[in-house]
Amino acid sequence: MARRKDLTTDEKRVLLVLSKVKSTSPEKLASLAELNVETAMRAAFLLGQKGLSKIAEKSTEIYSLTPEGVLYAEKGLPERRIIDFMAGKETSLSKLREAFSAQEIDIALGWLRKKGWASIEKRKDEAIITPLGIKRDPQGEILDLLHAGRDLRRFDPDVIKALLSRNLIVAAEKTTRTISITDEGRRLVARGIEIVDEIAQLTPDLIRSGEWRKKRLRAYDVNIPVLKVFGAKKHPYRRLLDQMRKIFLEMGFEEIRGDIVQTSFWNFDALFQPQDHPAREMQDTFYLDSKGDLPGNFAQKVKAMHEHGGDIGSTGWGGKWSLELARTEVLRTHTTALTIKHLADNPDPPVKAFCIGRAYRREAIDATHLPEFVQLEGVVMDEGVSFKNLLGCLAEFYKRMGFEAVRFRPGYFPYTEPSVEPEVYVEELGWIELGGAGIFRREVTAPLGIRHPVLAWGLGVGRLAMLRLGLKDLRDLYRSDIDWLWRCPTCQW
Repeated sequence: MARRKDLTTDEKRVLLVLSKVKSTSPEKLASLAELNVETAMRAAFLLGQKGLSKIAEKSTEIYSLTPEGVLYAEKGLPERRIIDFMAGKETSLSKLREAFSAQEIDIALGWLRKKGWASIEKRKDEAIITPLGIKRDPQGEILDLLHAGRDLRRFDPDVIKALLSRNLIVAAEKTTRTISITDEGRRLVARGIEIVDEIAQLTPDLIRSGEWRKKRLRAYDVNIPVLKVFGAKKHPYRRLLDQMRKIFLEMGFEEIRGDIVQTSFWNFDALFQPQDHPAREMQDTFYLDSKGDLPGNFAQKVKAMHEHGGDIGSTGWGGKWSLELARTEVLRTHTTALTIKHLADNPDPPVKAFCIGRAYRREAIDATHLPEFVQLEGVVMDEGVSFKNLLGCLAEFYKRMGFEAVRFRPGYFPYTEPSVEPEVYVEELGWIELGGAGIFRREVTAPLGIRHPVLAWGLGVGRLAMLRLGLKDLRDLYRSDIDWLWRCPTCQW
């Protein structure tokens, strides 16, 4: 049985408050006891260990909108907007493409089928969408409720599951505590409790004056729960980038940097990408209203390679290559623009260089795409290097990053041949592709005066970071959630 003299002043205050209320929340308890919440709860837990109080916990799922969910709550789900656009009449896929983005159409068509709102059939090489009518839209209703700041009372678990899979909402567990007094606690209060000032910490003044002899010292209990202290540390994404940089530096690579704004010559043409390639279109690339200078010693050789294959036996792309188009400046769409320029400036072996930098493409913002992203690029140029050296270098990098199982699948890229796509094995996800690699084609290296094989690779850092940090949304890498930053479990690498 607990005794009154075994209780601290804070415990007595909390016990007296509990004796006057049936049950209460931590915040209300702290206010009535004139303590902060942490101190009040520490006292309540200690009283619970002595059988004088009870603490009941209840966990509930709290749902909130993701940035994409907010967007769709404000302007409507893609399938709803397309149905409204059709106004009860069938329409063709080509007409939808005039009014909606390709990404919205891809999302909408799948959900139109799942929700039974429309049928899709092919007629004379054209997809025709026929509306079937809408009864109600539970997904849209839940988005509206959350956007209005209202709690979800009754909901269909399948609808919640669908919204979670679409990354339109996120779930968080909320724990509520209720503190109450036990019968033994009431009996102890009934016998009378006197609150006496206690000394929690001996100070030099108390010792010199001797006042400590006249006061009661608070007992020290090593089992008392304390607040967790979070030390200063780097952002987890920055730690990952630094780790990647360290690996390549330890492998003998040189780090290079360069301008975000590049001419189309270095971003596309020097990599033997035809000037009518779809990746150069306005919907894929950020073009600027400015022109840059071309390297006179390379421009004509690249022109000849594009038009008729130069003097290496290639057929080139044919047609006429435009100097003015090559001078157009863009926000670099990949950091390969930096590595190819570095090779042109350093044509003699050996060259081992890498770059970690930002690149820009016209991407619709969603859970796996951003218009700005980080890419890791690397090249090795030396006498006698081979495809086997490339695979060994990448396998070593991924293993140092913590991926034990690495494999390579044949791939295709415009400026490398042969080409591969590295994959790593992740539990519960299977094999995940993490970039592209290969050996630069002679159409790329010959005009720049490079006489030896060049091993090259480009890796999407964002996807790798999501795997390492256990994230499902790429945008989480840039959020300023201090609680997540504190508790990020993979910060200790």
